[in-house]
Amino acid sequence: MHQPLVAVSTDVRQFDNYTWHAAPQQYLEAAIAGAGVFPLLVPSFGDRLDLDMLLDRVDGVMMTGSKSNVDPRLYGAEATEANGPYDHARDSTTLPLIRRAVERGVPLLAICRGIQEMNVALGGSLASEIQEREGIMDHRAPVSDNQDERFAIRQPVKIKEGTCLAAVFGAGEIQVNSVHRQAVERLGQTLQIEAVAEDGTVEAVSVRDSRAFAVGVQWHPEYWVNSDSASQKIFRAFGEAVRLHALARGATRAAAE
Repeated sequence: MHQPLVAVSTDVRQFDNYTWHAAPQQYLEAAIAGAGVFPLLVPSFGDRLDLDMLLDRVDGVMMTGSKSNVDPRLYGAEATEANGPYDHARDSTTLPLIRRAVERGVPLLAICRGIQEMNVALGGSLASEIQEREGIMDHRAPVSDNQDERFAIRQPVKIKEGTCLAAVFGAGEIQVNSVHRQAVERLGQTLQIEAVAEDGTVEAVSVRDSRAFAVGVQWHPEYWVNSDSASQKIFRAFGEAVRLHALARGATRAAAE
């Protein structure tokens, strides 16, 4: 079977006197090596894009992490400079794309910023600067110029029994590299919690009663996909869901001919 296509979110960045729509290489590498799919970058042009046309042609959707945060005004909070930076073009593209992917049963993997987009897209809200809250650990990356140190696997999360990720990992604890200063606060209406940190912070969610794999994780499985078993398992599960979706679409087309 050919590599199925997976739509991948992009950040809008300014450098070299150009406006770029881009995604970090680690996510693209993980999509190819870990999930066995063909990553297709989706430019962040909001409602200028025909998302249903896109979803007619791809077999999965992946939301990447980013330095930027979802605009708090999208979940009824105040946007402040301290809560930034923001990427409004990305918000205007990813939130409707998540909603349509879920509605249509297209497999979805949402990472870091992606889980936050997923929660907001489905009616939830986010907590900012969670490290300032009493009883909450500092989930931010250590200050370092070494990316391996910043994304080191150092934190346990507990996978809830009977969830999608329990089928991937088994129930119980796994070690992850979760680095963030925002987190899920009010849970999206159709979501369920899949995993939590030791301090109760939501670390993974899924869509209840979804027709397809639809999972968001706060940690970064893309970073160690070539060496960490847990990271490999989640990308493998996503890839399998994407291939099943591709086979089902192919069968539907063949039956219509």
